[in-house]
Amino acid sequence: MNPRVLALGRLDRALHALAAPPQMHAWNLEEMHGLLDPAAALKEAAVLVGLVERPEGAQVLLTRRTDILRHHAGQVSFPGGRLEPEDSGPIGAALRETREEIGVGPDLVTPLGFLDPLATVTGFRVMPVVARVAPSYEALPEPGEVAEVFEVPLEFLMAPDNLIAREVEFQGRPRRILEFIERSDSRRRIWGVTASILYNLRERLVTVTD
Repeated sequence: MNPRVLALGRLDRALHALAAPPQMHAWNLEEMHGLLDPAAALKEAAVLVGLVERPEGAQVLLTRRTDILRHHAGQVSFPGGRLEPEDSGPIGAALRETREEIGVGPDLVTPLGFLDPLATVTGFRVMPVVARVAPSYEALPEPGEVAEVFEVPLEFLMAPDNLIAREVEFQGRPRRILEFIERSDSRRRIWGVTASILYNLRERLVTVTD
């Protein structure tokens, strides 16, 4: 991929505008066929895709969930969760969850726009909110939810050769799972929903022209 594609200044043209959240159901519904109850409405959720500008290049902010959680224990994910009644839409939910999960307040986060919503096998419609996170942030993980906070170079995550597709069996049928090749720590395996969101970011970035 052309290094210029990774410039954060190109994001404005790759994202859905903050004033116009995408209304589409989810970009991956075809993959969810037979895995979701067609009679049940998807629950709304949001995650924060945080980008941190470092001298060595842009980094993506990720978390590793604790091993004691009932759902998604030990998995790498973005800060986020379901929308609550008091949230001002997906941006409000993403900012609230980021503060609650890793102690980074809204004053250090600048939302830029939205990626395409994604459906999950757990019945959520997840809206990814892409944002700049101030390099001066200090993460304070909530110990009941987050085991660690770490950064991965955006350039690594946007390189097509670093993302693979595996076929697994889920609920008696084959399903394609996206996964990034392992780097140095197997506990930081990036796969599933998190990998799919990053894939969507890459696909939107490569369509941007100068």
